[in-house]
Amino acid sequence: MLTKSALAHAVAKDNGLTISKANEVIGSILSNLESSLANGENVRLTGFGSFKVKETKARTGRNPSTGEPIDVPASRRVTFSAGSNLTEAVRGK
Repeated sequence: MLTKSALAHAVAKDNGLTISKANEVIGSILSNLESSLANGENVRLTGFGSFKVKETKARTGRNPSTGEPIDVPASRRVTFSAGSNLTEAVRGK
């Protein structure tokens, strides 16, 4: 599994940065992604993929234990669609 720390080490090694500087860069990227998505903006990283904010409608669900109906409020969620480069890399092409 690739962790944030392992990613920082790899970025530092690949770009001749210190690990602390790589952590700052990664933190800044993630912070900007989070802020954009929180503001309802979609994020597209060409070749990697797109993050989109989707609105869900309020609906009636069921409590799986009792079968009782429950109200599920409207909300927002983030979806990810892989880009072509990422898809090809995962498929091994």
